[in-house]
Amino acid sequence: MRTFVAPAKNTESRWHVIDANGRVLGRVATLAARLLQGKHKAIYTPFIDTGDHVVVINAAQVRLTGRKEDQKVYRRHSGYEGGLREERASVVRKRQPIRLVEEAVRGMLPKTKMGDAMYRKLKVYAGPDHPHAAQQPRRIEVA
Repeated sequence: MRTFVAPAKNTESRWHVIDANGRVLGRVATLAARLLQGKHKAIYTPFIDTGDHVVVINAAQVRLTGRKEDQKVYRRHSGYEGGLREERASVVRKRQPIRLVEEAVRGMLPKTKMGDAMYRKLKVYAGPDHPHAAQQPRRIEVA
């Protein structure tokens, strides 16, 4: 019996909407990463991008459990000496609420060119509105 390999050209990509309002960040991120990778499909092939597009709305209202709001630190580096910048999650939520969801999902995707392609199919919005209604996205509930 031969191993099934999904044809890269014929894979159909759907659009999904996840409402993050009051949902735990990790649960939203795992669901989004799973949809982006295509692991929910029967034709999933690890080395071919069979994933779907994901739109996350209400990212500003995502919930962090425990004391992560004060203790979780987001780091970025400019590339110059001494260019490390650190911010607490509460500061990031005020300044760039989208970044909380984006970094959580990005960390769950492969660190390869294909992972970059999957990440580009993620659209995150702080509020309830998004410009992707023409794609007729399906609503997905987070457990």
